[in-house]
Amino acid sequence: MGILQRIAIAYLVAALCEMWLKGSHNVSSELSMIRKYRFHWMVAFVFTTIYLSLLYGLYVPDWEYQISSEDQGSSTFLNLKVKCGVRGHTGPGCNAVGMIDRMFLGIQHLYRKPVYARTKQCSVNSPNNWPLPPDAPSWCQAPFDPEGLLSSLMATVTCLVGLHYGHIIIHFKDHKQRLNQWILRSFCLLMFGLALDLFGMHLNKPLYTLSYMCVTSGASGFLLSAIYLMVDVYGYKRASLVLEWMGVHALPIFVLIACNLVFLIIHGFYWKKPINNLLHLIGIGK
Repeated sequence: MGILQRIAIAYLVAALCEMWLKGSHNVSSELSMIRKYRFHWMVAFVFTTIYLSLLYGLYVPDWEYQISSEDQGSSTFLNLKVKCGVRGHTGPGCNAVGMIDRMFLGIQHLYRKPVYARTKQCSVNSPNNWPLPPDAPSWCQAPFDPEGLLSSLMATVTCLVGLHYGHIIIHFKDHKQRLNQWILRSFCLLMFGLALDLFGMHLNKPLYTLSYMCVTSGASGFLLSAIYLMVDVYGYKRASLVLEWMGVHALPIFVLIACNLVFLIIHGFYWKKPINNLLHLIGIGK
């Protein structure tokens, strides 16, 4: 799995909903728009219910994984056991998201550099990687995919929320109507997400919790409204030219950065010595 695979899954579901699960009647008000796309919201509700039921309802037993170790010039494999035996846990080692990925994808296909390896529990030099502290938990070196199967359900719900924001553009032509609806929905999502976090369902990006989905969707809605107000309403288009260019070329930019191609290219330009490059100047390279 990966971020591009997750985008593909979310867009596929949203596209199928848009083609097959929308009403045929015209939209004349906010209520009629909700009725037209009511099956979209039913899909989002079903996905959310499945996600919450599995995340908090599945029992996660103890499990094992292997790591390689260099011993006197030869490679050996060590078996590490993660003790769980819990239900509804959202910590790094014993959550249902990781268990489902290990079960269906196989532990050998999961991401081997998870973000929790840089926490204080797992790294003396936190927020940097390595070395392990003496009392590090057994799950510190375990693979975990932040773009796994179960968490992709909530990512798909995020995509459906964005699709609904697009419906507002299609069916309402007045600037004020669009902004009012975006801001109202964004405010509700943001407040609901923060309330969930306050009452125990914490913001968690690797698990893509419901609170995280609501807060990020609400914040994105406010950002969309601000840019729309600046560019489409008041006409300050020059200020957004860079953002527009990044949006049009988002995928190539992602590939260049994710594969470290940008940094390799920048490293190739230096003054007299390789160490005198731009990355070293701004404190990134060594």
